[in-house]
Amino acid sequence: MQDIKKYTAASEILKVLAHPVRLCIVRGLMDNQCNVTKMQECLALPQSTVSQHLARLKSAGIIEGERTGLEICYRVVNEQAKKVVSLMLEE
Repeated sequence: MQDIKKYTAASEILKVLAHPVRLCIVRGLMDNQCNVTKMQECLALPQSTVSQHLARLKSAGIIEGERTGLEICYRVVNEQAKKVVSLMLEE
């Protein structure tokens, strides 16, 4: 039964990372922490779209946000996600 839990957790991470925008966000956050505005400019997407993707990544435990005044700075905290993205994009 423990194996099923392990596989379920791993598959959830893969599902979240399977979207190209979320994959791009995680890859970018692996290099530097940044806020929604910077990501929005980089991805050329509306702020609401970027925020939805960030919420999905956050609920999966892949990223965390730290508030500084009015700004939230995001960073990748899930080591498995970092490994998967690094392997997939081999940079």
